[in-house]
Amino acid sequence: MRKVLVSFFFFNLIGCLCGALDRQPNSDYHVRREALAKKAGGVIVLFAPMENSAGDATHGFRQEDNYYYLTGLTEPGTALLIASPEEAKGDVASRPYTEILFLPARNLIQEKWTGPKLGPENPDASKITGFDRVEEMGKLPDEVGKLLVGAHPVVFTDVSSHGEASASEPSAFLKRINSYITFQDLKVALVSLRTYKDAGEAVLMRKAVDASVAAHFAAFKAVKPNVTEREISALMQYEWGKRGCERPAYAPIVGSGYYSTVLHYAEDSNTMKAGDVVVIDAAGEYSMYAADITRTLPVSGHFTARQREIYDIVLGAQQAAEAAFQSGKSMLAGDSEASINKVARDYINTHGKDLHGEPLGKYFIHGLGHYIGLNVHDTNDYKVPLGPGVMFTIEPGIYIPEENLGVRIEDDYYVDADGKLIKLSATLPSRAEDVEKAMSVK
Repeated sequence: MRKVLVSFFFFNLIGCLCGALDRQPNSDYHVRREALAKKAGGVIVLFAPMENSAGDATHGFRQEDNYYYLTGLTEPGTALLIASPEEAKGDVASRPYTEILFLPARNLIQEKWTGPKLGPENPDASKITGFDRVEEMGKLPDEVGKLLVGAHPVVFTDVSSHGEASASEPSAFLKRINSYITFQDLKVALVSLRTYKDAGEAVLMRKAVDASVAAHFAAFKAVKPNVTEREISALMQYEWGKRGCERPAYAPIVGSGYYSTVLHYAEDSNTMKAGDVVVIDAAGEYSMYAADITRTLPVSGHFTARQREIYDIVLGAQQAAEAAFQSGKSMLAGDSEASINKVARDYINTHGKDLHGEPLGKYFIHGLGHYIGLNVHDTNDYKVPLGPGVMFTIEPGIYIPEENLGVRIEDDYYVDADGKLIKLSATLPSRAEDVEKAMSVK
């Protein structure tokens, strides 16, 4: 019986610590920490945010992206210390690769409100978290001090651009340890690593996309005159939520009529009218990974001739960008010949006119796409060609306010190990006739 109880508590703690997410193996996060140590060098100190903001009570705590990428842990108020290996120099001894996770002491009274936490005294803490060592938070200054012999720089993301930390910040102790510390910005190294998704991340992204596609199919059947935009938003959140998504990947956009031309319209407060189109830009976040999908639907079930004309031009621009893609050469942004952004814009500018006979390019007012991952607009490297492991959107659009007509079509893509462009959201119809057919299915 005792073994059963211990096992139950062990796995219950894993669930609490990871927030019941579909988490990758500990070894995947360990590989990332080692890669970061090699790329950045020196000593790295990172803190998870504290669970104390007003937004936590409303939306729940969400771990900071970079911290989750390196740890897979959703617990607030923890810290990690990573040090790259160094050979002996002069009277400074050699240093092996070092990683330590620091956990705050358990607060049993607080846990009555927030649930059980993993404490540093737990003998299984290292096994649960995948860290070589787990210590109590109070030991962090001493452990950092041991690694700063010889004035190694600390690479630290939470300081300001001037490397200063206020006395109230968790990082304030660093200045007291060594006044000669050089602060470096870790974000560049993390952006480089996060640009390329590993196999585990690809699986999680597919689940986010699949759940979001199912939600869009539900919207196809529900959109009709006199239905409110908010009903569609609520329906979609229910559909991806029951498939494992913990939250929307961003504020859902359901904009009809004039508001189909407003890019980040998020009130979703109007009633859809016959003869209008509705732009639905909405997707879920599955285990911290964000999908991003947009479809434009005719509220009455069928596009008018003008709506169909603009819709087909937007779809043609997306298809032109797909056809032009070359792994290791194509760029997501810019106006160079290698840019699929340029391909899409050229297509829009050479197909169709506005009511004044002018080209439609001026109505495509945003970028062609962006990286996706732990954030719906992942902070990846736009200066490198799109190659194996990258995930991004292609989302051309035309927005003509004077016609109350906005069209955006957005899909999620992945470049596989062979350089093939995979459309993750391909099961969701995008051709106008297929969209109309899907809307008619009861």
